[in-house]
Amino acid sequence: MSNRLSMEHSPYLLQHADNPVDWHPWGLEVFEEAVRLDRPVFLSIGYSTCHWCHVMAHESFEDEAVARAVNKDFLPVKVDREERPDVDAVYMAACVAMNGSGGWPLTVLLAPDQKPFWAGTYLPRTQLLHLLGEAARLWRENRAGVLAAGETLTAHLRREAEHRPGAPSRKLVRQAADLFARSFDPQWGGFGPTPKFPTPHNLIFLLQYAQLTGDGHAREMALRTLEAMYRGGLFDHVGGGFSRYSTDERWLVPHFEKMLYDNALLALAYTEAFQHTRRPLYGQTARRTLDYVLRELSDPQGGLCCGQDADSGGVEGKYYVLAPDELVSVLSRADAEHFCRWYGVTPAGNFEGKSIPNLLGQPHFDREPEGVDALREKVYAYRLGRTALHRDDKVLTAWNGLALAALARVGLVLDEPRYLDAARRTADFLAERLTGPDGRLLARWRDGDAAHPGKLDDYAFYAWGCWSCTA
Repeated sequence: MSNRLSMEHSPYLLQHADNPVDWHPWGLEVFEEAVRLDRPVFLSIGYSTCHWCHVMAHESFEDEAVARAVNKDFLPVKVDREERPDVDAVYMAACVAMNGSGGWPLTVLLAPDQKPFWAGTYLPRTQLLHLLGEAARLWRENRAGVLAAGETLTAHLRREAEHRPGAPSRKLVRQAADLFARSFDPQWGGFGPTPKFPTPHNLIFLLQYAQLTGDGHAREMALRTLEAMYRGGLFDHVGGGFSRYSTDERWLVPHFEKMLYDNALLALAYTEAFQHTRRPLYGQTARRTLDYVLRELSDPQGGLCCGQDADSGGVEGKYYVLAPDELVSVLSRADAEHFCRWYGVTPAGNFEGKSIPNLLGQPHFDREPEGVDALREKVYAYRLGRTALHRDDKVLTAWNGLALAALARVGLVLDEPRYLDAARRTADFLAERLTGPDGRLLARWRDGDAAHPGKLDDYAFYAWGCWSCTA
């Protein structure tokens, strides 16, 4: 049996259309129903390529006991955070305010007036059942306390939202650079403890700050991090493109999902580094990142899809790891040994008995041996025969605006007409499919359906992309 999500277009919502949880899509009518039934709302926010969203779905949302608990005492609502970043932003802010951090899947309990009174992220089944039982009991026995908690949290969020800083002063910019310096990892690059995220916008800031001020340490922090991210397993050395983040300090073991917005911004960061240094490695990394985007994320009609899953056949990373014996079946023995030496593929492996290709053991990693590129293409073709990765095939205006900016910038800086051609196709798609008859932007397109009024990031990133095409 299907629930109300079966009529939606979002791949994430459709993944949950057969759950025994009686999910509703986000809408005002849900909260009107919550008022009528006098129930709190159980809100779950995620996206279709999220590994931990899959885990929580299999453990809990496909479980009959969890479904009974949710359906009995709550009104359950599912939101695709990529389709509704406006909804996600509000409740992620609540989660961060309550816990100091956030992430997906995002789990929030709301009063019928949409005010949150509890927020967290992934919960194992037993913890989720305990939360549901306690929240239902408090709703019955201490309604005033629950509502007061929601009012307090909402008041805090409103104060935060009302803070509108102006243009950054020189002092504030310098403080930002100093803050990065205090959290920088001088050995492996990146900032702060694990997990490590690429944060390409921060690296672009440091490079531009260094250029304006002559701050050599800011420049070194950015370049060291870009180099380290490329060398490790965060970068897909076989197929190109970057995974979302690294679970370890060396950038070796990624969380394997790949997202369009990450790769667009990383292509811009590596292009910025190339302009500052003229080092071929940075230009080549930008090219291989955009080649991945165009090869794996292109919609036939010209848009660019959201991203690819971390899981293959239900196992995270299975699609990406290699072993020496299987490479011998793809390449000649001599070529397989050559490939394994260069990319650190060993019998012992570095991830669950197999190897994530990387260049951490190569002191001269930017001098690729002759013939490795041809071997890499053969291994890539072999990898395509594995269980395919799920692709979220929504086309988002905001993320396509970022990709448009990257394609135009890299095409101009590296004199690559193919990226400029791809930028024109993307711009045409956005103009034809994601612009309404009144000239206003829509946020999402899938299967011929454009929906959701554009928000500030849609307009800002689309404008940036269009400006980059004419710069």
